[in-house]
Amino acid sequence: MADIVLNVEVREQTGTGNARITRREGLVPGVLYGGDKDPVAISVKMNEFKKALYTGKLLGHLVTLKYGAESQPVIAKSVDMHPVTDVPTHFDLYRVSANQQIKINVPLHFSHQDEAPGLKRGGTLNVVYHDVQVSCAADHIPEELVVDLTGLDIGSSVRVSDLKFPANVVAAVPVDTVLATISGASAQADADDAADVAAGETAAADAAAATAAEEGGEG
Repeated sequence: MADIVLNVEVREQTGTGNARITRREGLVPGVLYGGDKDPVAISVKMNEFKKALYTGKLLGHLVTLKYGAESQPVIAKSVDMHPVTDVPTHFDLYRVSANQQIKINVPLHFSHQDEAPGLKRGGTLNVVYHDVQVSCAADHIPEELVVDLTGLDIGSSVRVSDLKFPANVVAAVPVDTVLATISGASAQADADDAADVAAGETAAADAAAATAAEEGGEG
C-alpha cells in the first residue's frame, strides 16, 4: 500500500461559496469519485495536504484515504493550484482497488544528456511530451519512465517504442508517438541566416555594379 495517508473530512455542502469557506478554515476542498459510488465532497487540512503534495508522491500515485476508522486506496488524479500564490486550491481523488488496472500518466526523465553527440555538438533537446499514459495495476505505477539519450545525434527522435517499461506496464498511447527530438543548435541556425543575408547583400552589390557598368558603357 502507498506511503502517503490523507485524513479527510466530509463536506456537507458543495459549490464555490462552500469551497471558499473551506479554504478560510485552513482546509483544501476536494472530491472523491469513481467506482460504483456517488461522488463525495471532502477536505483535507492544508498543512497535511501540502506536506503530502511536496513529497512528489501524491499526484498520480496510489495513496491511502482515511475517514475516521475507515480507509481505502485512491489515486490523486489532479490538484489545482492558485496562479499567484501557488497554494493548492482543489483536488480530485479516484477510488480504486490496489490491483485494479488503470490508465495514468507517468512523468518522463531524460537521462545521459552528456552522452548524446547531438547535444555535445550544440544541439537542442526538444521535449514534445513530459509524460506518457500507461496501463498498469494501481499498486504498480512507475515513479517515472527513463528516456536514454545515449548516442543520439542531431536529427534523432525518441518514440514511445524506445522506452523500457517495467513488467506488467504497457503504453496506452501509439508506440510511434514522438516524445522528443534533437535539433541543430540555434547558434548554427543564426550563423546560417547571417550567411544567407551576407550572400544576398553580395549578390545585390554585384548586380548593382553590373548595372552601373552597363549604363556607363551605353553612355
